[in-house]
Parts: sequence; C-alpha cells; structure tokens
Amino acid sequence: MEFGPDFFTFMAVGFLAQLVDGALGMAFGVISTSALVALGVPPAAASAGVHTVETVTTAVSGTSHAIARNVDWKLFARIAVPGVVGAVAGAYVLTSIPADKAKPLIQAYLGLLGLWLFWRGFRHIHVEREPKVVEPLGLAGGFLDAAGGGGWGPIVTSNLIVQGKSPRHTIGTVNAAEFFVTTSAAITFIYHLGWEVVTTATLGILAGGVIAAPFGAILAKKLRADTLMILVGAVLMLTSAFGIWRFLTA
Repeated sequence: MEFGPDFFTFMAVGFLAQLVDGALGMAFGVISTSALVALGVPPAAASAGVHTVETVTTAVSGTSHAIARNVDWKLFARIAVPGVVGAVAGAYVLTSIPADKAKPLIQAYLGLLGLWLFWRGFRHIHVEREPKVVEPLGLAGGFLDAAGGGGWGPIVTSNLIVQGKSPRHTIGTVNAAEFFVTTSAAITFIYHLGWEVVTTATLGILAGGVIAAPFGAILAKKLRADTLMILVGAVLMLTSAFGIWRFLTA
C-alpha cells in the first residue's frame, strides 16, 4: 500500500468531512462515501471502508463532545441501542440485497427537513423541549446509515432538533452514539467483505478525520443555537439535492 498524492487528497476529504460532522452532527458518511464511489469504488465496499474509518473518528469525536459537555447521556442511551440494531440490519441488507430504490424519497424528506430547520433558525424560532420520538429514529438512522453509506446524522440529528432538543446537545449526543452504531456496521461489513475494505483512500480519510474531530466539538459548543440550525438546514438541503441528482444521473 503506497502513500502518494492520493493519500493526502483523501486526508483533506476526511478532515473536511469530520469537521462538518463534528460541528453539525452529520455528513461524514455522505461526503466520504461519495468521494470513494466517484473514484469507482463499489457502493458496498465504499460504505464498508467509511464505516471502518468511523470506528476511530467517532470515538475521537464522541470523546471530544463528552469533554466539551455536549452529550445528554439519557438521550444517548435511548438512541444508541436501537441504532446498533438498525446498523447491523442495514449492513446485512447492503451486502445481500440492493437497497437503492428508497433513496430519492429519503433524500427529498431530508431536504424538506433542512428547509424547515433553515427557516426556523433564520427566524430565531426554537423552543427547547424533550423529544418524544427517539428510539424509532435510532433504529431508522442506524439502518439507513449502513444501507446507504450515510444517514445516521441527517436522520437522527435533524429530527431531534425539529422536536425541540438543543442543537448543541443533539449534535454531541448523536456523535457520541455514532461510535457504537458505526462499529456494529463495520464488524458486519468486514465479516461479509473481509479486510479488503481498508485501502489507501480509507486510511487517508481516517487520518484527516482524526485530526479534525476535536475542532468539530469545539465549534458545536461555541456556535449559537440559531446558527447551528441554519448550518444544519443548509447541509441537509445540499446533501439531499446532491443525492437526488446522483440518483437521477446514474
């Protein structure tokens, strides 16, 4: 395995992806998986490689958020367990059965959520309250993350914020729980596909992600709730538009 210019390109991708993910609770999987697929890596192998990388980056990110006191541990317990169950199921589906048909509908749904969050943040409309629908979000987020190469953050983060949870604590908690979700998916992928999923590209993404992880937690703590909502909404709209465009042009 050689570490040429491509390694540093993917290191930059990993840094950017983790900086966004750590600060906003989403987009590492979407950015990294899209970069791998664009270079010709099969979707299952790309998702497997990214989830293997995330076992390390999410550990660093989750620890950083815990140190910054961005984690609500009660909420953490409620989303982590169903998230693990969903991730194992999603990884099995991706390695056994094509699961692409529902992607445009999911992307459209996330785009609408992004628009809603963007508008609420711009208008300074956010009433904090404890979310009621939690466990189903963890299950759906874990499944879609493994089956689609990204989805834990967009599904879980956006819906918890819409229900009224503090953006800062939502982002920190979702990042912390993601370690268990992505590790479960990675183990399932490696069992089915082997260690060939670890390549120069995935190692580059890993290096960049580890460097960026602490900075994302600091940004999530420092930025105001309205600013976080606007940024989360913008990222959701951009990634959903990209996902729909990629589906239509495939």
